[in-house]
Amino acid sequence: MPEYARLDIPEDGKLTHNITWFARALRKAGMPVGPGRLLDAIRAVEAAGFTSKTDFYWALHACFVSRPEHRAVFAQVFRLYWRDPRYLEHMMSMMLPAVRGAQEDRRAGAGEKRAAEALLDGVERDLPEAATSESEEVQIEIDASRTASSEERLRSLDFEQMSVAEMAEAKRMLARLTLPVKPLKSRRTVADPFGPRPDWRATMRNAMRRGGEVHDFATKNHRTRWPRLIALCDISGSMSQYSRAVLHFLHAVSNTKGAGWAEVHAFTFGTRLTNITRHLRQRDVDAALAAAGAEAQDWEGGTRIGQCLHRFNRDWSRRVLGQGAVVLLITDGLDRDDAGLLEKEIERLHLSARRLIWLNPLLRWDGFAPKAKGIMAMLPHVDSFRAGHNIASLQALADAISSPDDMGEKARLMRLLKEG
Repeated sequence: MPEYARLDIPEDGKLTHNITWFARALRKAGMPVGPGRLLDAIRAVEAAGFTSKTDFYWALHACFVSRPEHRAVFAQVFRLYWRDPRYLEHMMSMMLPAVRGAQEDRRAGAGEKRAAEALLDGVERDLPEAATSESEEVQIEIDASRTASSEERLRSLDFEQMSVAEMAEAKRMLARLTLPVKPLKSRRTVADPFGPRPDWRATMRNAMRRGGEVHDFATKNHRTRWPRLIALCDISGSMSQYSRAVLHFLHAVSNTKGAGWAEVHAFTFGTRLTNITRHLRQRDVDAALAAAGAEAQDWEGGTRIGQCLHRFNRDWSRRVLGQGAVVLLITDGLDRDDAGLLEKEIERLHLSARRLIWLNPLLRWDGFAPKAKGIMAMLPHVDSFRAGHNIASLQALADAISSPDDMGEKARLMRLLKEG
């Protein structure tokens, strides 16, 4: 028998109130739950009744779940919320330790973690002070994350300096970011009645159909096509916090309709190269990153940038770098491998891509200088060298991609490299 069939259903006359809070928790967990679905759920429960626990679960499920990836989130929120919902305060006093346990347990599933965070964030801040036994420090942290000024602070805050609550809010902000791109002009042409170029062949063909007389003057224009986005993300120990945030951002880009990218391919590398493209195409971000983490076995390990770029150039460059691909390289460049191999492979990657943009979190330091061997080997062969340590730097990435002349900090650092 499913776990939800063993839950106690409230009979205290506050069913509508509790379903409303349940809908708020689902919306906080990332499900598209609006007032219309809430009304449908209340009417469905009234029609189906709640004497059968299974019928109650599936009545709410039919109203709130519209996508397959939301089933696990709904099941976890339902399990946590309807454990004892006779009164909201009584529910939280009984559930808060269990919810925090799920939030802090790293082995918990993606849906369970999101459900716990949604219940804590959506309900705890609205309870009376007497209903919670938490310290004043935790309450202040939760309240501060809800202000507009906190969002501005998070945009400029280093990913590595964020607390657990701040990182959770930053991930929600990253999920809303987009990375628009302009279309590219192809050398191929297409018939266009308002095109700027004359189409002599089409004009003569039309004339031959009319006995050689020219009645219409055909014109044409260049076709437009969308480029590909290729991301190579360093997941070594020194990049762990930044790579997780960047992968959240790449997931949002991969699943944003109308952004313009023909395809988005993502690879992780530490001591080996891993293709995680198919995992990022899952709509649920937690499930996508969990699958990507299971696929890449070198998380928080060493770094062999030269070897990983060699494998990418050998096995993947011809497959994914066509049609004017833009390559994002996310790494700090701290590599103890052969600098000669690294320089050779980064040069080959640069020649294969339309643009190569390097995001380096070490640029957050004002006194940063290209002193490491890996950085000195890579810097001359990138088109743009930019910071990648916070949300603001990822937001500015769209301007760098749209501007072909953007070099970021490359020109300044190349001068330092020549002077040093």
